[in-house]
Amino acid sequence: MQLNELLKRIPVLEIHGDDSREISQLVFDSRRVTENSLYIAMRGTVVDGHSFIAASEEKGAKAIVCEEFPEILDESITYVKVKDSSKALGQLASNFYGNPSEKLKLIGVTGTNGKTSVSTLLFDVFKNLGYDSALISTVEIRIADQIIPATHTTPDVITINKILAQAVEEGCEFAFMEVSSHGIAQNRIEGLHFKIAGFTNLTHDHLDYHKTFDEYLKTKKRFFDELDGNAVAITNIDDKNGNVMLQNTKAAKKSYALKTMADYHGRLLEVDFNGMLLNFNGKEFWTTLTGKFNVYNLLLVFGIASELGFEQEEILQAISQLKRVSGRFETFKSDGGIIFIVDYAHTPDALENILDSINDIRTKNERLITVFGCGGNRDHAKRSEMGNIATKKSTLAIITSDNPRTEDPAAIIKEIEAGVEPQNFSKYTSIPDRKEAIKMAIKFAEPKDIVLVAGKGHENYQEINGVKHHFDDKETINELWKLMSK
Repeated sequence: MQLNELLKRIPVLEIHGDDSREISQLVFDSRRVTENSLYIAMRGTVVDGHSFIAASEEKGAKAIVCEEFPEILDESITYVKVKDSSKALGQLASNFYGNPSEKLKLIGVTGTNGKTSVSTLLFDVFKNLGYDSALISTVEIRIADQIIPATHTTPDVITINKILAQAVEEGCEFAFMEVSSHGIAQNRIEGLHFKIAGFTNLTHDHLDYHKTFDEYLKTKKRFFDELDGNAVAITNIDDKNGNVMLQNTKAAKKSYALKTMADYHGRLLEVDFNGMLLNFNGKEFWTTLTGKFNVYNLLLVFGIASELGFEQEEILQAISQLKRVSGRFETFKSDGGIIFIVDYAHTPDALENILDSINDIRTKNERLITVFGCGGNRDHAKRSEMGNIATKKSTLAIITSDNPRTEDPAAIIKEIEAGVEPQNFSKYTSIPDRKEAIKMAIKFAEPKDIVLVAGKGHENYQEINGVKHHFDDKETINELWKLMSK
């Protein structure tokens, strides 16, 4: 593609050199530059891409997009000056792949909890409705039946456009995407055209990155602020930040709620570990998903599908066929009558939601044993809060390691323990080894008891000192149960 075609819709400050030269690929990592690449020099938090302009030229880059021209300009190379390289990259990527987000209906889901579940449930609902679509989530990236492993919540904008272009080529009409606060802050959704933006909730998370809750909120809000007038914004107005998201958006404003009047209103009629009887906009249906948080997730799915023009009865029929998302309130019963639940809950709000959902279902004759930890090198403030929640709402809480990363697991556990209130001191124990902690839970559990293993969900690894070791909570539970029940 010619450089001048790539630069369409980009506010260029200055060009030095031939803007009609052919570009073979877009690169923002100088190590990946090949002959005829366009290198985009971006200023990162750790390194400045401008330092690698010379290295990219040596490797064969024929055009450079930057915020500042280098002192020495090579006449055989074209230099393009822009105000913000990372924002320009988004539109460059869209142009390079033929603006695929305009050729399908792109739906973005953001919020602290529920992004993965809602995106995945949407993908599955639309499959049940008979449509191939694309999914970009933490757990996996899918194009119809093809599965691509995911590495980040929101991939880089070149990868996103490549996936969307492939989805268009495969005949997909819809794409469902998890939109993280990191992705918004780092301009990884720049240049994408969203048909619908959904908001789940906003609670304490990622403050290691955003520093303050206000900054975190403003980052999420930016997603809605930048929607165009042809888009729809649908938010959870039971969450106090739901209306905040809609304040400056040009998009059509829609709402969903359980507690207040909304465009999409839901009621939980019955619930147990096998599923729920729900009422959405006056229509009753059964789902195998369970837990109040899943009522919100399904209600957002219902709202989005309705806004895309589908009949409500048709949507509810597709929802009633859904299976649970991997690692999200995943329930299985041992032959000894113990109920095991594996869930990704790794924030205070998510842990409280899952524990409340279990406590709503159980008769209180069974005990609730919770195994959980907190990730290392992440937000420290949430650790004590999670210690308080787990010990308050469980019969026994076993504090253990999650992904300690480069932190000392014992130090993380100490910070979690700091939140335990004196009246709950007898309701917890600490076992740093996650496998041993799960083993302890199984040993303590009796028939009909409930064992919740929280924090890792779908993850099949444990990250310790920069190394990912294979570890799967479901696998570990099954292995230990078989060994211990002999």
